[in-house]
Amino acid sequence: MITSYDFGYCLAEIYEDHIRVYINKGVTITPDHISELNFVTKKHFENKFFVYVAIRINSYTINPMIYVESNKIHNLLGVAIVSKDPRQKSQAKIEKVFTNKKLQQFETLEEALQWKDEIIKGLAD
Repeated sequence: MITSYDFGYCLAEIYEDHIRVYINKGVTITPDHISELNFVTKKHFENKFFVYVAIRINSYTINPMIYVESNKIHNLLGVAIVSKDPRQKSQAKIEKVFTNKKLQQFETLEEALQWKDEIIKGLAD
């Protein structure tokens, strides 16, 4: 891990080619929250591609319009959702409709990181 940020409603861990985000219980994520992602993107990923990894261990709500804003982040390659909750598979299908990025749900962080590596490697091929 390079560094981390506590934005009050979530913890964001920055890695070489991805960001891991742990959102607090009971939070509603709205397009207004995109400013923190823009801050991290400009500071740590300005000239390189990255993947957003959502570690969904807490119960929270996502306004799918967040994806309208995240679609504008040109170097964001995809979103990995990590959760063992079967409801997250259904939620991921709904969220996928709103994004032009790759979006996939995984049960383990290891699976998500492997997918992230494949996406980034695909750029080099």
